[in-house]
Amino acid sequence: MTPLLRTLALLASLSLSTHTIAQGTADKESVPGSPSASENSVETGDSEEVQAPTYPATPQPSDAPAPGDWAAWGRGSSASRHSPLDQITRDNVDQLEVAWTYRTGDLPEGSDQESKYSPENTPLKIGDSLYLCSAMNIMISLDARTGEEQWRYDPQVAKEAIPYGATCRGVAYYEVPGAPGDQLCATRVIEGTLDARLIAVDAETGELCPDFGDSGMVDLWQGIGEKVPGWYSVTAPPVIVQDVLVTGAQVKDGQAEDAPSGVIRGFDAVTGELVWAWDMGKPELNGLPPEGETYTRGTPNMWTTAASDEELGYVYLPMGNSAVDYWGGNRSEEENEFSTSLVALDVNTGEPVWHFQTVHYDVWDYDLGSQPTLVDFPLDNGSTVPALILPTKQGDIYVLNRETGESLFPVEEVEAPGGGVEPENLSPTQPSSGYHSLAFPDLTEKDMWGMTPIDQLWCRIQFRRASYKGKYTPPTADRRFIQYPGYNGGNDWGSAAVDAERGILIANYNDIPNHNRLLPREEAEERNLRPIYAGGENEEEQPPAEGAGDPQIGAPYAIDVNAGWRAPITGMPCTAPPYGGIRAIDLASGETLWDEPLGTARKNGPFGIPSHLPFKIGTPNNGGPVLTAGGLIFIAAATDDLIRAINIGTGEVLWKDVLPAGGQANPITYEVDGRQYVLISAGGHHFMETPIGDYVIAYALPEGEG
Repeated sequence: MTPLLRTLALLASLSLSTHTIAQGTADKESVPGSPSASENSVETGDSEEVQAPTYPATPQPSDAPAPGDWAAWGRGSSASRHSPLDQITRDNVDQLEVAWTYRTGDLPEGSDQESKYSPENTPLKIGDSLYLCSAMNIMISLDARTGEEQWRYDPQVAKEAIPYGATCRGVAYYEVPGAPGDQLCATRVIEGTLDARLIAVDAETGELCPDFGDSGMVDLWQGIGEKVPGWYSVTAPPVIVQDVLVTGAQVKDGQAEDAPSGVIRGFDAVTGELVWAWDMGKPELNGLPPEGETYTRGTPNMWTTAASDEELGYVYLPMGNSAVDYWGGNRSEEENEFSTSLVALDVNTGEPVWHFQTVHYDVWDYDLGSQPTLVDFPLDNGSTVPALILPTKQGDIYVLNRETGESLFPVEEVEAPGGGVEPENLSPTQPSSGYHSLAFPDLTEKDMWGMTPIDQLWCRIQFRRASYKGKYTPPTADRRFIQYPGYNGGNDWGSAAVDAERGILIANYNDIPNHNRLLPREEAEERNLRPIYAGGENEEEQPPAEGAGDPQIGAPYAIDVNAGWRAPITGMPCTAPPYGGIRAIDLASGETLWDEPLGTARKNGPFGIPSHLPFKIGTPNNGGPVLTAGGLIFIAAATDDLIRAINIGTGEVLWKDVLPAGGQANPITYEVDGRQYVLISAGGHHFMETPIGDYVIAYALPEGEG
């Protein structure tokens, strides 16, 4: 059918039916997700009420992915990152070869843009097609067999909209319940953009969906306030639960207390209409704010990817911190309650069902970056309980009942150190998981390693000068304080993976400190630290890491973060390697099965010069693992530009390949025409200092093998 005929078919169907979800409706018809009769009633010219056709709810591909598909960012709604495919095994994985390579063409324009690119993209695979987005939100469909481009849609996002990084982790796929297969946008691909739009296009042609929002787009700046490019962006794919599309947004850290709201919103996945809004500062507000007002500013946001339970109708939101990360004296009661918490929302109402806080009064930027994984958790008596796995940046991994939020393992409130610039506000205790922690023992002076004797001497002197009281050392202004793990520590946005059949949880992690100091306001002004809305650049034209000179306007202090705590001469970390690893954990007990450094020294070295040495040192890493029924872990993530296949039983690397750019993205595996592929987007990453690229690479066994 031609695009014109498809459009006419859509218009004809729209004249016969409507599809809306009423705000605040808790009870639905016999099929979850379908509108009630009253919601679909229309009046004729004779005031005679008739019933418009109702689309019956149909399971989405993400609810139960086909064996050969990868239908959501974490493969399915449960976000297990585990595939049942087993053609590639531990015995033949060494035969993997490049099946095809595709290039998006989305590359930075000049060195100023290169220092902001971090695509982090994980494609979807449904049927015979792959769906992905580039760093600047170009939506693309590829033939899953060959990598041949089928269509692309470029939303023309302006470079000014790039927040901390040009990132699009993925898109969402949605099938309109009951829609004829030849109808335009019966299947659709939806993304959130850096300039804060939701965009829906036809999955077959890439044409905008005219029935979604305003000609295919929803403006997420509505209710947020004055538009400041780069301050409010969407970098993670939305989640669709019972036909409600749920999204948060990334609010650029450390700018000002009066930042855009962290409001979470639910939209009708067909029409793009706002169904509800959860504004923690105004719980009575369920829709748009009154004219002239905004959603509560400065509240914690969800910048990462949510998970969902279609049957319960819950979406699980890993929440961040307040707009000012390293000082909390002006935070509201609601901010202190919900920041750095996993919040379960009912998608019928947009109201919280339960929440679980992993840090009290977070002044360390320990926001929740990992997507939780849903699992039927095994109990000693042989039964299971519906649960979720929640990793954190500080290393603790929690197992929670996903219906109630109660922990299945003891959570101890341990004594936390006091002091710093606001001792009266700090929590006297912090939660500690009785299940598992990725964190290592507290640092000591002898842990100050240094690549050279001068580095080591400098690092040990700095250790003695710094304030350090363990994991929750209070921020200080009179001297630097050590934050260990750093804000990129523990498990971050790449998230963990679960092989429920083998009973194994796989998590990669970072193990590296930050060396920070709060800057009194006068000093911040002397350094010309300006917020994003003031225009221009800070004194440090391109800060090497987030927090390296953030103004925190409205607080008495700015923040200066030395991410990775690097020595000034060689630029190498002060602590000894490994700086990152990958760990296998027994799912039922939380006990470590094996733990290996992740990453070699081949692309790392002093003064930024690659050593080309193959030694396994364990590098910083961003991006997560994929597990297969073939007994393999596929992961890139490390800064050595390698993708690996690891034996899930032993941690042994069985195969690796050199990528043309950094592999800071989650891989996927899929099958088409009986052939299993492993795919990675090699786009590089400015923060991880890996080469920037625009590659999508698929691997497979040689034809006829397997």
